[in-house]
Amino acid sequence: MALAQRREIDAVVVTELSRWGRSTIDLLNTLRDLENWKVSVVAISGMTFDLSTSHGRMMATFLSGIAEFERDLISERVKSGLAAAKARGKKLGRKKGFRPKSDKLSPKVLHLIEQGKSYRWIARDLGISKNTVSEIVKRSREAA
Repeated sequence: MALAQRREIDAVVVTELSRWGRSTIDLLNTLRDLENWKVSVVAISGMTFDLSTSHGRMMATFLSGIAEFERDLISERVKSGLAAAKARGKKLGRKKGFRPKSDKLSPKVLHLIEQGKSYRWIARDLGISKNTVSEIVKRSREAA
């Protein structure tokens, strides 16, 4: 979008128009901005959306509305499937147990904590996330 705003590009190529915005309104606002900057939008399927015409605006609105509807249907199906699995007694989420990388680094992390190093410093030094450091410390406290 920054390139379009600076008028360094003439067109944007997208695989699918539906993948661009989070909602119909978001997509239309983005397309309107591109139109104001005189940047064309071309979908790989070969469709070009000229938002300066009423036909182009109608097509973009129609296709983005269908895409949003499709995303909502998929979301509903996933939620329904998860609820059905839970009702059947299936445990959802990550299983507790062995975590190869964090379990291997656990002694180093705990040693560095004892030395007074910060979680952020430890994470950067060992190449892990700050949340992983926090989880290692939390598990060690629970085990004690």
